[in-house]
Amino acid sequence: MNDLVLIRKNLFRRKLRAALMIVSILVAFAIFGVLAGFERAFHAGQDAAAVDRLVVVNKINFTQPLPIAYYNRVRAVEGVRQVTHLNWFGGYYQDPKNFLIVMAVAPQTYLELYDNDIAVDAGARDDFVRERTGALVGEAMARKWGWKVGDHVPISSNIFSQKNGSHTWDFTIVGIFSPKSPRIDTNFMVFQYAYFDETRSFGKDTIGWMTLRTTSPAMNDRIEKTIDQMFANSSDETSTDTEKAFNKAFVAQLGNIALIVGLVVGAAFATILMIVGNTLIMALRERTREIAVLKTLGFPASRILRLVLGESLLLAFLGGLPGLGIAMLVAASMRESLGNFVPRLAITPEIAVAAIAAAGTPADPLHARLVQAALIMVSRVKV
Repeated sequence: MNDLVLIRKNLFRRKLRAALMIVSILVAFAIFGVLAGFERAFHAGQDAAAVDRLVVVNKINFTQPLPIAYYNRVRAVEGVRQVTHLNWFGGYYQDPKNFLIVMAVAPQTYLELYDNDIAVDAGARDDFVRERTGALVGEAMARKWGWKVGDHVPISSNIFSQKNGSHTWDFTIVGIFSPKSPRIDTNFMVFQYAYFDETRSFGKDTIGWMTLRTTSPAMNDRIEKTIDQMFANSSDETSTDTEKAFNKAFVAQLGNIALIVGLVVGAAFATILMIVGNTLIMALRERTREIAVLKTLGFPASRILRLVLGESLLLAFLGGLPGLGIAMLVAASMRESLGNFVPRLAITPEIAVAAIAAAGTPADPLHARLVQAALIMVSRVKV
């Protein structure tokens, strides 16, 4: 008879109670995993932002356009190494429910600016620049819809319309690009701004925003001020900020979902652990006589505490590890349905390590409450 056997016997002395506590912890850690995955997904765009890239948008709101004439003026600013312009398309495929991230871009400058983020073969680059209706599709989007190079795909817009009244543009996929870093999401599509601008019914000669690369991150502040002062008091004033800040503001359109999910699910997580902790304490109090017998047999207080803590740790791992597995399955399922909004939703190794560390840390509230109760009981039991 060793300590492991005693721990297992004590934990499963009442099988129904043990099973219910394991299920409760399983649910708690499944919630934790999904929550942590959401938090990571919402901040992934900020993590992937380059420190030497700035974004210029309309000062009123980045949904408001800017005159394309601003492009050449920004390009001439000292310290600006590269600049490109983009326009949100508001696309969907076949049905408005099939929302797509689609942008109209300047082909040459876009590929130059984002060369460190996406890999596009030379042939696809040439075809994208040359082909008026050509489009580049990320491998994640191509995989989702089963598209391949040479396919003709109709993409509709819920914002723009053509001069003929149609909301649908026809594109030819000339290339599929891949990410150069795991942090880069490829669930999007880009096409020629010139094709878009000449066919749309309104907003001609305007762009959504400009992205530029500076010669050095140390010059970012000065360049931001220079650009905004250049267009101050004009009909279309600008607001220039880092790419990280822009990505954060873009996600904020959806509301502070990460905070809402964190508060609601965090409260549920804490409540479940508190309930399990109280149940364990009640189970421990039922064993007052057994603790007295152990002390009579010569078990030191430190060993009894180790047995109590071991029981708590075993319970945490029996519920926590399967809970993480369920969280992975839930995240994978939600990624399929919410891929356009939270494409990076996943339970990463970092999240798994954090959960395992929480389950195995004696300072965890679940273990701490139980050990505290055990200390009190052991000190009170007289032999």
